[in-house]
Amino acid sequence: MECRPLGASGAQVSRMGLGTLSWGTGTDTEEAANQLVAFVDAGGTLVDTADVYGDGESERILGSLLADLVPREDIVLATKAAARREAGPFGGGASRGSLLAALDGSLRRLGVDHIDLWQVHAWDPAVPIEETLSALDHAVTSGKVRYVGVSNYAGWQLATAACGMRTTRIVSTQSEYSLLERTPEREIVPAAGHHDIGLLPWAPLGRGVLTGKYRSGTPADSRGADPAYGGYVDHHRTDRASRIVEAVATAAEGLGTSPLAVALAWVRDRPGVVAPVVGARDATQLAGSLAAEELTLPDAIRGALDDVSKPDGGTAPTRTADSTDRNEDSP
Repeated sequence: MECRPLGASGAQVSRMGLGTLSWGTGTDTEEAANQLVAFVDAGGTLVDTADVYGDGESERILGSLLADLVPREDIVLATKAAARREAGPFGGGASRGSLLAALDGSLRRLGVDHIDLWQVHAWDPAVPIEETLSALDHAVTSGKVRYVGVSNYAGWQLATAACGMRTTRIVSTQSEYSLLERTPEREIVPAAGHHDIGLLPWAPLGRGVLTGKYRSGTPADSRGADPAYGGYVDHHRTDRASRIVEAVATAAEGLGTSPLAVALAWVRDRPGVVAPVVGARDATQLAGSLAAEELTLPDAIRGALDDVSKPDGGTAPTRTADSTDRNEDSP
């Protein structure tokens, strides 16, 4: 798998990341192991998790696999903090005390002495940004973290954070970005480009809708049929989305590949994108995403998809993710 620089840093990551949202909930340890081995065997390096995924179980599973299955040095290990909310004087969020406590918890669950990419999961309006950034600086200077990034920041929030760092720099930002969600192009992509920050799209498959699985209904084994995720998927089940999905399916038929591969190749090669972060229920689903590595869209097809996916009325204002949004999409 081709690798790309992680923003303006010396780190190189695979141009697709493996997401682990479902590990410890819908995906057990055995299946997680199958996914990780398949991903690494294909040349993948970037593995993304968070302290809130499965209430920490995703990190625990990943840590056990790094200890027993995949060499730690073969992985660019990324996790996040700030989304957890708890009782107590620091109470979660992006305060310095909460972030540094969360970092120690992630290191403990992962069983490692450092994290390669540590990300603030969301902007916290209750905490001065200077305090949040001081925790990121400390994490790097302490040796517990190699690089830092953010997630779900609006364009102005990303620029504010980038300008406020003192001893290190923000190298990446995560945002929902796909053929169905192009609003990052208005503010986030330009802000990231100006500050040499790499973009890691989450939900690059439109929360599963771009795979075409919902074209004629809702499969019983899909996220759309799961009460816990139905609303998450339905966010992109609109008339506009249906037109885009049909265009993706037509392109896939003409290229002799899958709608999944077309949708993933489109976002992977957008300006500023380093690596889309994809998740899967099992290794078979993951194989469909890995197949996109071999696909480069012809200019004519890319142009057609650009046209059909333009937001109604032009590019809509960028929105940040709410508490129901998550950082991968399961094909």
